[in-house]
Amino acid sequence: MNTTEPYYITESNRMCIEAGMDPYEVSRPKTFLSKSEFEKKRKSYSEILSVVSFFSNKLLDSLKGTPILVVVSDAAGYLLEIEGDETIKSTIEQFGIVLGSLFIQEDTGTNVISLSLQQKHPISLIGEQHYHTFLHGIACYGTAFHYTDDNDLLGSVSIMMPIEFQNPLFLTMLSQAVDSIERELLLRKQNKKLNIMNQIMLSRTRNGIVITDENGITTEFNSFAEKISNNSRDSVMGRNIQESHLTGNYFKEVLEQEKIIENEELKFRDKEGNLIVCLFDAQPIYEEDKMIGAFGQFRDISDRYLLQEKYNYLAFHDDLTNLPNRRYINKEIETIIQALNAGEGRTLALLFIDLDRFKIINDNFNHSFGDKFLIEVSKRLSSCLGEKDILARMGGDEFVFLLKDFVARDYVTKKAEEILQLFQQPFYVGMKELHTTASIGVAIYPEYPISKEQLMVYADNAMYQAKSQGKNRYVVHTAELLNVMMDDYKLEVDLRKALDKNEFVLHYQPQINNYTGELVGFEALIRWQHPTLGLIHPGKFIKLAEENGLITQIGEWVIEEACSQIKKWQDAGMIPVKMSVNLSTQQFLTRNLISFMENVLERTAIDPAYLVVEITEYMAMEGEYSIHVLKQLKALGIGISIDDFGTGYSSLNYLKNFPIDYIKIDKSFVSELMNNEKDTIIVKAIITLAHNLHKEVIAEGVETKEQLDFLKDHQCDISQGYYFNKPLPVDEIETIYLAQL
Repeated sequence: MNTTEPYYITESNRMCIEAGMDPYEVSRPKTFLSKSEFEKKRKSYSEILSVVSFFSNKLLDSLKGTPILVVVSDAAGYLLEIEGDETIKSTIEQFGIVLGSLFIQEDTGTNVISLSLQQKHPISLIGEQHYHTFLHGIACYGTAFHYTDDNDLLGSVSIMMPIEFQNPLFLTMLSQAVDSIERELLLRKQNKKLNIMNQIMLSRTRNGIVITDENGITTEFNSFAEKISNNSRDSVMGRNIQESHLTGNYFKEVLEQEKIIENEELKFRDKEGNLIVCLFDAQPIYEEDKMIGAFGQFRDISDRYLLQEKYNYLAFHDDLTNLPNRRYINKEIETIIQALNAGEGRTLALLFIDLDRFKIINDNFNHSFGDKFLIEVSKRLSSCLGEKDILARMGGDEFVFLLKDFVARDYVTKKAEEILQLFQQPFYVGMKELHTTASIGVAIYPEYPISKEQLMVYADNAMYQAKSQGKNRYVVHTAELLNVMMDDYKLEVDLRKALDKNEFVLHYQPQINNYTGELVGFEALIRWQHPTLGLIHPGKFIKLAEENGLITQIGEWVIEEACSQIKKWQDAGMIPVKMSVNLSTQQFLTRNLISFMENVLERTAIDPAYLVVEITEYMAMEGEYSIHVLKQLKALGIGISIDDFGTGYSSLNYLKNFPIDYIKIDKSFVSELMNNEKDTIIVKAIITLAHNLHKEVIAEGVETKEQLDFLKDHQCDISQGYYFNKPLPVDEIETIYLAQL
């Protein structure tokens, strides 16, 4: 146990030991609210929970992408709200942690909820600070919240996440959220008191007042009543109020049954046609226990009503595009699923749409420009809405089509195809012409019941599969796809540990001078030596690394390892040759790329003249940023190569302006040199263009002597491919090349 941990954690764990708790056994809550008790508790906490939910959702939104769970308890420790990551939620449910369960130390040992309620300050409970080992992989942060005017404890808010995501800043963010919660609760409490005072003090001056005798004849009708009702005093005085089409029935109940009327909402139009909304109260008037008439008052709440209508609209609509938002679409899906579960013959499908190049647009321009672009996208998407379709913006560059009550299943796939076609034409924002595509995940509600969350996960997974297959397409969720996603998930879990376990290795493919036949360089290519699956090629795990953010760390490892290896070979007597390494897009966009390269060159003591970084044409599209970074790399003495030339957004502009040393002809052109006249023309053109711009040409994927002879005949400088050797591990490279040289 950590001896520097806070005293209250030490004390709590000591109590667990004294209580005889086994740290290796799961300790579950033992007390649970019944369904009726839970509903009653939730109802009593409804206003508090609405405030807490508002700010906790803001906290979740700010941490989007981080697997995090927000848990709210009452002052006793009963769980009233659990929101956030579905994976964590399903995991803790296995431990009996569910809504309505009671968290006390005597039952569950050291836990963030009990400690939060005991302490007067925010707390953290990280990993092994938990008494029970099954919680050692969890980081928790929690704090109590109160009515701050009388320090009345109301409950606690806690957040939990896998320990690898722990960050002390989460405690600060949670504290700020709870400060906002306490301020809002206090404000509401004070407002209630003020409302009571206002009703007493302002009832005769700010409200419309109507007074009648015991028969209902109007004896008082003040100026505010005239203004609100648009009836003159003279037209009302002396008339029986029970004849009024607006309030007559209410006054009749007061006068005949001595009933008290409170907060009846009345709506009518004034002479200009404006909507007037009032709250109406009425009660008998007594004198010495005898009813002598009735008192009624109108409170004009038109502004508040219209404002609330606006708030209700904004709560369910995106303020940028005015489309329905995530909350709206969730409510709609839940309604349809309830109908399906009730046996109604309805249909439901989701199309998750993610723009493929939105980040580049945001980075190259600015967020304001990106917002304008999203508005244009929303307009175009709206143009293909069917009669019963709903389009919503889920946040960022994500949109969703909700298709309901369609007759044939092919309506769904046809809609997906129609959406893809919308992106074939450019978008215009101001004077800028922008091109983008979309990846679409399709999930059709099956014939058996599933939850809203499952349906949305299916659509989300299908969308990511569409991206992994090359983007600009749609993928329909199937059981087979779910299995693939599960395999990818398991692989991703292992991938997160691969760097720490030193499971990556580099293979090296030789590059040969076409004129002399000499070795001039190697391309370093990563492989994953998985402990159970064996050697895995990058095509299986690089996309996973890009999606989970590990690609930059892996890329940095490749550069450092490749530089260290070429230095070892040089020190062992090999004639110095160049080492090429690939930069990922994320790594290229990392702001510390140059400082990292400087540090690697210094640590490995390699001459930068022997290092070449390969970028794609896609990265070269980053405009001024690309030029700036490439010039800095060039200033370090590092060579620059454009990889897979001709397969992306080829542009003569960047060939002219960028400090490029090599152009690599993609193997797809080389493989068809002897069979496809168009590929022959393209390869000749690339070689001629490169030489005219004083750049060397490297051909990838050379597998036959005929291909090599063609490349030699047309002055291609360097070749690599299976004709010479496949990518080889270090020991084979040393056997073949180090010994020769």
